Amino acid sequence: MTSDAVLGRVAAIYRYPVKSMASEAVDAVEVSWNGLAGDRRWAFIREGMARSGFPWLTIRENAAMWRYQPRFGDPSEPDTSVTVVRTPAGSEMDVVDPALAEELGSGARAIKQNRGIFDTMPVSLITTQTVAHVGCLVGVELDARRFRPNLVIEASPDSPFQEVEWVGEIIQIGQLKLHVNKRDKRCVMVNVDPATTDQNPAILRAIARECQAQLGVYASTVEPGRVAVGDQVILAN
Repeated sequence: MTSDAVLGRVAAIYRYPVKSMASEAVDAVEVSWNGLAGDRRWAFIREGMARSGFPWLTIRENAAMWRYQPRFGDPSEPDTSVTVVRTPAGSEMDVVDPALAEELGSGARAIKQNRGIFDTMPVSLITTQTVAHVGCLVGVELDARRFRPNLVIEASPDSPFQEVEWVGEIIQIGQLKLHVNKRDKRCVMVNVDPATTDQNPAILRAIARECQAQLGVYASTVEPGRVAVGDQVILAN
């Protein structure tokens, strides 16, 4: 690919104040070495799992977590403000309220890490074309949020899996520069619809069959900066 080539534009930006809970759409956000401001700063640990390799309570264990909607008391200072969670029943609780942990089950307790609680890398990207293609494979229109990306990119040219070609490259989006590190290995979480929490196992099967169970890409920050919906995605190196 040619340096300074336009790869697409930002169609949507999502952050997840609490790991495995609902996403928060934002129009613009600062991205540091630790990912998007406020992204995955909180998580719930399952009882007796603190020393395991994967202690987190996630959508895999409780699909209803998609219906818990976290927000920051001060959106401009997400890493220091109070985090409030709206439950499916409509009540609002501080993320550290023991009643919230009890409602989630699994003996869960909340923890916070200011560097973010990421499975692999701090920024994830997927293209609108890739999401649409997988939807065609299973005969369902898919919401990009199902794949829990940070940045949804409308790619150019208009074909799926463009993001795979970015692996190993440095891209610039607004003031931000990212190194696209690798493809994103998928699990059963993608089967869960973010709006209804209904599960469709055909989705992961299609990704496994067509894409070696990998969809979207992970990236890490090379140069922190601000990104906004509508920003161009440019090949920087």
